[in-house]
Amino acid sequence: MDSAQPDVPRMLLRSPLMTEVLVTDPIVPGDDGAARDATRRSALFVDEPVRVHFDIADLRLFVHIAELGNLTRGAQRAALSPAAASSRLKSLESQLRSRLFYRDPRGLTLTSAGETLLRHARVILRQIEHVKSDFSVHSDGATGHIRMFANTTTITEVLPEVLARFMSERPGVTVDLQERNTREVVRGILDGSADIGIIAGPAPESALQSQCFSTDRLVLATPFVHPSSGRSEMRFEETLEFPHIGLQGSTLDLFLTQTVNQLNQTLNVRVMMSSFEAMCRMIEAGVGVGIVPESAARRLARSMRLNLVRLSDPWAFRERRVLYRDIDALPGCARIFLDMLLQAPDPAMPARDAGSAREDPP
Repeated sequence: MDSAQPDVPRMLLRSPLMTEVLVTDPIVPGDDGAARDATRRSALFVDEPVRVHFDIADLRLFVHIAELGNLTRGAQRAALSPAAASSRLKSLESQLRSRLFYRDPRGLTLTSAGETLLRHARVILRQIEHVKSDFSVHSDGATGHIRMFANTTTITEVLPEVLARFMSERPGVTVDLQERNTREVVRGILDGSADIGIIAGPAPESALQSQCFSTDRLVLATPFVHPSSGRSEMRFEETLEFPHIGLQGSTLDLFLTQTVNQLNQTLNVRVMMSSFEAMCRMIEAGVGVGIVPESAARRLARSMRLNLVRLSDPWAFRERRVLYRDIDALPGCARIFLDMLLQAPDPAMPARDAGSAREDPP
């Protein structure tokens, strides 16, 4: 190596699926052998060079294990046996000379070194997807991969039709769609674990870009025969006299709890359910009432005996928003999907009867 060359770490691309990292530092004047070589190589104060050999499959496996907190499930997602996954992980830790996970009976937890590798791995994998997707754009976006986080109502009421059309036109594109609450959607976009996120409600106060593509309204769903029957709308505070059915772990449930606290009232939640359909089954049976996005409530009311009453509170009207960090950095197929989503008809229902409404964020 030329002695005049500045000391900088070098990453040498050995193949599309293999990297070699060499860390160099300058020699100390007076070192034995300085005349023969202007630099000496070291690896974290070791006289041997750090050579890290791992393929993209190692990075994907590591990310899967980190996200799931479990080696067996991470191996399954990577289509590997647990033994093979364990061997790859041990090899990666050995090459990096760092422990990546704490192991305990509850599963695996990232160490500080693991957190660092996770950040880099996500960036590398996203860049690979971007390269693949950008080249696919030159062939009409026929192939690619999109990672999307969305709230419950968007997944059940909006995306099926849009995704059906998009994927029928581009059968080579794969979509990883995961249900998340608003906070998780925003975090997923910020940390790079998702390309696109969809929420209901105001735009988050962050560096993310957002666009409104549809609206929804919250309604009170009650049994078909109920004291509120015949009313076209009512204030949320008026609903507090009835026992409620809640949606467990949802942004909507958190929002309603905060609203009740601001009113200095108490929300009597009798049962927590895991889906709007389960909520409405309980409501139909007379267990209680529930606050539901109108789009979901109207669909479910076709097969259940429900009474729907609009909430008149200003916050009951919600905008659905699509989030992303930088539209130019999105994979090509994700940009095409985004255009299709923004141009799709607003699935808002006509406001002719008490049962028509729209959405909030689960």
